[in-house]
Amino acid sequence: MTQTMPRTGRRARSVWERVRERAAGRAYVHDEPDEAAAAETYRAMDLALRVGELLLASGEATENVSEAMRSLSVAYGLPRSEAAVTFTAISLSCVPTDGAPPVTGERSVRRRLPDYERLAATHQLVEQAALGLVDLDAAFDRLRAIKRARPPYPGLLITLSLPLISASASVLSGGGAMVAGIAFAATLVADRAGAWLGRRGIAEFYQLAVGAAIGSLIAVLVIAAGLPVQASAVVVGAIMALLPGRPLVAAVQDGISGAMVSAGARLLEVFFIVAALVTGVGLTVYAAIHLGLPLSVEDLPTSLPSAGPVPVLGAVAMSVTFAISLAVPRRALLTAGIGGGAIWLLYVALRTADVMPVLAAGVSAAVVGLVAHLIAARHRSPALPYTVPLIGPLLPGTPLYRGLLQISHNDLNQGLLSLFTALATAFALAAGISLGGELVRAFRRGGTVGTSPRRRPAARRTRGY
Repeated sequence: MTQTMPRTGRRARSVWERVRERAAGRAYVHDEPDEAAAAETYRAMDLALRVGELLLASGEATENVSEAMRSLSVAYGLPRSEAAVTFTAISLSCVPTDGAPPVTGERSVRRRLPDYERLAATHQLVEQAALGLVDLDAAFDRLRAIKRARPPYPGLLITLSLPLISASASVLSGGGAMVAGIAFAATLVADRAGAWLGRRGIAEFYQLAVGAAIGSLIAVLVIAAGLPVQASAVVVGAIMALLPGRPLVAAVQDGISGAMVSAGARLLEVFFIVAALVTGVGLTVYAAIHLGLPLSVEDLPTSLPSAGPVPVLGAVAMSVTFAISLAVPRRALLTAGIGGGAIWLLYVALRTADVMPVLAAGVSAAVVGLVAHLIAARHRSPALPYTVPLIGPLLPGTPLYRGLLQISHNDLNQGLLSLFTALATAFALAAGISLGGELVRAFRRGGTVGTSPRRRPAARRTRGY
């Protein structure tokens, strides 16, 4: 009677036979995997990596990039895939089920240019692919079309968006039409000087420092010429046009979502941008004061912000021009304009009620940001095009300039306090915008294919350990 060998015995014999074959110089040959299936896996991984690279380069937060890549992995059947996203690199790995070795792909983001129109189109592609409406070939075609698409606004308008931000900010700071014109011209010259340096291969840190120095230098020349204008509003406008509102929002979102590596890198980016602005403005202001020009802290606006028609229009214009500089979809411009006016009016109301400036900025950003997140969810669009432009009117240009003036006048304690207030206000704005998104996420039904609220890394309880 024949006896059946136990399964463990057959497995041990198979392993022993492979060992004997290797010892005899014969390589053990695996069953060849299906080449067509392997090629399809590689193409799906390539698509997910290219989509992740495009989203990250367009300014998307790390968590949303990871969710998009996981959605594509589920949609196109990548087995046991894992996505890892950092500030400048993206990797995707999968473990095939046919015995083939694991496969890992990686792409680096070498050039980051905020383009929220492209970001929204890419998210729409991911959503439709996750729902099974786009096959792999069509997805590649649409991705190439997104990359080649023209910006939603003329190039000249995008070029003039930063000077328009500066002009609007100078109006918010108490300047009139002449001050707005001077701020516009100063920022335009500074921006073109930075672009010229960029074409010569100069690092962006020095481009920003030179731009900030040119803006403040023109204000100093206005004072030296004796023109009857509020020159401090020119400097504040130039600073507001260069303040890193977009990377700060992304940094806070990454930190809250648990992507600490990316959050730390983005915060370093914010630090170097602010350091460049402080360097450029600080050197000019220090030189002007020691040359005897009347730059004084008393020239800065000290009264409560006003809810008059001119400041409100300035806030609306600043949010709209900020949105244009980020190339948001055209349908988001109306939200940017209304939201900019609303966040300014709410901030004025809270300051009138003796609420601290930092708290007033955070509460205003949270309330208006919540509404903007709801509008983005209604349009089935990413939230950044609807939320980031709203914080423009409340960016802390005035306390930053006040701190530099106080330090230049050897008032170190008050200067550091003003700089800390500017930093705290910026973080309050970013945290308020992020809080609105968390509230929408908490009460929203459904989610992205391949993800769920319970599986969100940021939601896992660690109790601080």
